Amino acid sequence: MVMRKRLIQVSGFLISTLGWLFVLCTMAMDFWRITQIGGQGGSFIIKVAWYWSNLWKDCFTDSTAVTNCRDFSVLWSVTPFIQGVRGLLMCGLTLGFFAAILCFLGMECTYLGGDEQSKDKMLFAGAVFHFVGGLSDITAYCLYINRVARNVFAPNLAPGLLRYDLGPPIFLGLVGSFLILTGSLFYAATVFRVLIPNRRVIYAYGGATYMDPRSRGRSTYTGYYRPNRLYGTYYGSGRSSSSKISKLSATTPEKFSERDAFV
Repeated sequence: MVMRKRLIQVSGFLISTLGWLFVLCTMAMDFWRITQIGGQGGSFIIKVAWYWSNLWKDCFTDSTAVTNCRDFSVLWSVTPFIQGVRGLLMCGLTLGFFAAILCFLGMECTYLGGDEQSKDKMLFAGAVFHFVGGLSDITAYCLYINRVARNVFAPNLAPGLLRYDLGPPIFLGLVGSFLILTGSLFYAATVFRVLIPNRRVIYAYGGATYMDPRSRGRSTYTGYYRPNRLYGTYYGSGRSSSSKISKLSATTPEKFSERDAFV
């Protein structure tokens, strides 16, 4: 069982790390979106120019492989959806950094992080960070895809706008995001008992074990005690013989006064 747990955790670590590596590479890659313009008469048989862009610049490449780019110099001058994609990816990478540290300390095969319960809690926290970071990355890629698709499927495109296609970084980033989510699920599968422990509560009073009240009898004071039948039956709500004896032995005030006078 311990060996299986370690194997699942190592698999989750490798899968999630590979996913974050894919996402990190896409932020530096070109051709997030790309389109081409044909030769004479707009023919696409001979391609003479390519327009492409990423998160940091817009570029133009001609048939001689000469590329001219316009960098996004100021943050606030960038298109708002580019800013959103950048922010979501950076938030995801930050969460992934802390998640990798927590999961490394919480893994069963490492000797850091304290006792077993503390390691399980750290591993679960890292799995949550991985999951949230993966969702942030998927949201960023979907936002970019939505922007490109709106221009592609627009019936009437404004003059000067191009219909771009999705580039390889988008698909690589989506694969990396799904790897991150899969790794987080692998982590959580090994420590799910931290959230749903097998509880068995036993209350003891004075060395006696508490039992379900419905399985016992009733008494005058607590309503849940029945003495052994060896000593007869006791009815708490009825009139016992002890009350009759107490009446017979009761002494009136006059008899008390006569006894005191005799003494």
